[in-house]
Amino acid sequence: MRRLRILCWHIHGSYLNALVRTPHDWYLPIRDGRPEGYVGRGTTFDMPASVYEVPYDEVKDLDLDLIIYQTPKNLHQDAVEILSPEQRRLPAIYLEHSTPKPDASRQCHPLDDPNVLLVHVTAYNRLMWDNHGLETRVIEHSVAIDPSVSYLGTRPVGITVANGMQGRPRIAGLDIFLYARELVPLTMAGMGTGELAGYGDVPYRHLHRLVAEHRFLFSPMRYTSLPLAVVEAMTIGMPVVALATTALPGVIEHGVNGYISCDVEELIDGMRELIARPELAARLGANARKTAAERFGLDRFIADWNAVFTEVTGRCINSSGRNSPHPISGWTSGVGP
Repeated sequence: MRRLRILCWHIHGSYLNALVRTPHDWYLPIRDGRPEGYVGRGTTFDMPASVYEVPYDEVKDLDLDLIIYQTPKNLHQDAVEILSPEQRRLPAIYLEHSTPKPDASRQCHPLDDPNVLLVHVTAYNRLMWDNHGLETRVIEHSVAIDPSVSYLGTRPVGITVANGMQGRPRIAGLDIFLYARELVPLTMAGMGTGELAGYGDVPYRHLHRLVAEHRFLFSPMRYTSLPLAVVEAMTIGMPVVALATTALPGVIEHGVNGYISCDVEELIDGMRELIARPELAARLGANARKTAAERFGLDRFIADWNAVFTEVTGRCINSSGRNSPHPISGWTSGVGP
């Protein structure tokens, strides 16, 4: 496909780090103080040279092909503030990273515009949101991490990787983590984890080498999409112990590439077994790596996104100047292109 010029706010750094591997030119707006959405390339990621930072008040002068919104603020406030009227009429995608909150199944999605394609990162997300009957697509996760990083498991300790668990304790399962840590060796990394005797915010370029030293990854998330930390761990060949919630029951196979259950005591038994038997952890980790390569490979991810970019930018323009809905029913029924 032709190379596109795409504007995207920096909302979810780990996901963005994979998304910008698609062969296009990416423009990330910045503001003084680097508030949410305006941090540009960030300081912890090694993004390709095709990612450019643009002062927010110069965005309107860019010759763009596509806009990607990711939050209600992007859609309703940022677009009005930094985009020109012509840019607001460009082909557009709303990329939804999260599950609906506070209502787990009846929450209406903030996008209600048939001219913008709604893309979910898991089929679970799409299932849980009320999407207003809009055309939707699912493009599952991938990660862009140093391919030389590989699971070691030399530390007989599990690790949880999550940001800001204190601000969403029930959703993120902070209580479950603290309970399990009293019974098995566990540590944590991510923003705010230094306050909980964890490693704190480790730069992304260094995070996975640190994680790889631990015996397993523990995901205590009660309600979320699909934790990227799980995909990252599986990609480096690490076994995962996780609650059987969110999209994970379709990813973790109990006793094959990790342990999964809604019974926390059963998960703790699995953690103890992995700590006691490093050879078992290595075997489950090898299976996890295979799962990640088959399902979350970067080549598949790039191909899926390019297919969506091609179709969205190829839509016809109706008489009002807005993008008309694409006639292909696969928008609503397909998982990936």
